[in-house]
Amino acid sequence: MMQGDLIWTLVGFILTLLVFSYLFGDNVLFRLAVYVFVGVTSGYVVVLLVDQVLVPRLVTPLMQGSIEQRLLLVIPLILSILLVTKLFPRLAAFGNLSLGVMVGIGAAVIVGGALQGTLASQITAAVTDFNLQSGVLKGRDPVLKLIEALILLVGTISTLVYFQFGATAKPNQPPRRPRWVEMLAGMGQIFIGITLGSLFAGVFAAALTALIDRLDFITLVIYDILF
Repeated sequence: MMQGDLIWTLVGFILTLLVFSYLFGDNVLFRLAVYVFVGVTSGYVVVLLVDQVLVPRLVTPLMQGSIEQRLLLVIPLILSILLVTKLFPRLAAFGNLSLGVMVGIGAAVIVGGALQGTLASQITAAVTDFNLQSGVLKGRDPVLKLIEALILLVGTISTLVYFQFGATAKPNQPPRRPRWVEMLAGMGQIFIGITLGSLFAGVFAAALTALIDRLDFITLVIYDILF
């Protein structure tokens, strides 16, 4: 093993042990490893933003671009400067405009992505599964395909109904949703529970894989040092 590789291997070995020290509770060693990770990640993100966003998309066009490009970049430049004022308490109010633009654009992107990428796709998938002819052409049992399509449709509708919180208030009674809504919401809760359980199982499996990898790494490093 080359000297440089050995140094970085030892650094990774030490940081891994520092992270595992959390098994004995929160301590200084674990916090030191966390600070190192946060610091390295922050530095990497800053360098990446400067090298791939600010310089090529703002600084270079302002210095070498045409008049039209420079005029178009005036607004992003002003918003960037206003955002920097959030670092100073007395001038922080000027940065609210930049934050408002960022939050508004981010919300629009998220809502648009949710509608087009999730809701519309889910509706299309729920309807497409009722095309039994395509299942027959692929050699699938049409009855099973119909059952799967019904389960998918019921799961989609009941899950959406679960997040419907409109209720009707009656005299001397607490507000309650209609009974049919409550029934569909209960079915949706079952589908949500199954989904969250599957996600948890996937996360647990990924974490277990990472743990095995780190334990294997520690074993190999100790073996290389001793032998």
